Amino acid sequence: MTSVIERLRGDGPAFSVEFFPPRDEADEAVLWKAIRELEPLDPAYMSITYGAGGSSRDGTIRSIARVATETTLCPMAHLTAVDHSVSELRNVIGWYAAVGVRNILALRGDPPGDVYGDWVPHPEGLTYAEELVELVRSLGDFCVGVSAFPYGHPRSADLESDTKHLVRKFRAGADFAIAQLFFEAEDFLRLRDRVAAAGCDALVLPGIMPLTTLRTLHTTIKLSGAPASQRLLDRLEPFSDDPKAFRAAGLDWVTELCEKLIAEGVPDLHFYTFNRSKATREVVTRLGLVPARTY
Repeated sequence: MTSVIERLRGDGPAFSVEFFPPRDEADEAVLWKAIRELEPLDPAYMSITYGAGGSSRDGTIRSIARVATETTLCPMAHLTAVDHSVSELRNVIGWYAAVGVRNILALRGDPPGDVYGDWVPHPEGLTYAEELVELVRSLGDFCVGVSAFPYGHPRSADLESDTKHLVRKFRAGADFAIAQLFFEAEDFLRLRDRVAAAGCDALVLPGIMPLTTLRTLHTTIKLSGAPASQRLLDRLEPFSDDPKAFRAAGLDWVTELCEKLIAEGVPDLHFYTFNRSKATREVVTRLGLVPARTY
């Protein structure tokens, strides 16, 4: 099984995609329609998130196994320490290896029901993401990713301490990081510069969400943990009552954002898809990351 790092060693920039686990059969049909539509575009890798609830976890495990065995895609499995003992984590990691998944995004995860609530580790579990990275590394030849936060993790005192925590995850064995959402290319590039200034040359990749609706803009604001830039609001707010115009302006913004990142040498753009493919296909085609005939 090819690793994420190996897939990013090409001559030019690439893109990757992220999906949510299905909750029921209808969700699964939607997910697999998007997967099949994106597969011919040959993303560098694809991932499926790992929720705090048992059914979501089951959906992730089942779906990532199917990707590994039934598609040509390079799968990356998410894994969190939420409500897991070390023994349970070992079992999940072993199961991933058994179906051929060798790429894992190791996350501490958020407290169930309240992402800003107090973190309470499982009595037989782990407390920090770096511990999960070490565990995954100890169990096999895995390529391990972690999360990064352009505006700092909500629980970090400041950007300096947040950068130290990220570098500790790299020192623990992480191969790369995927940054949470941001609004301006400079916000991501400053994160990358902070990591480099800390003496770490590990790969940091940007997370991108196509802005197709007012709802996705609000979701981006919520997940980023920071207010939207005034420049972005000035571009999109005039179209808040015109969905078609909002979508066009939003995709123009995201395309321009990606162009700036590519110009700065970013090797991969990681797209959050909401289990749909159309917007991502449009953006990566505009960027020339796939042949137009495959679109």
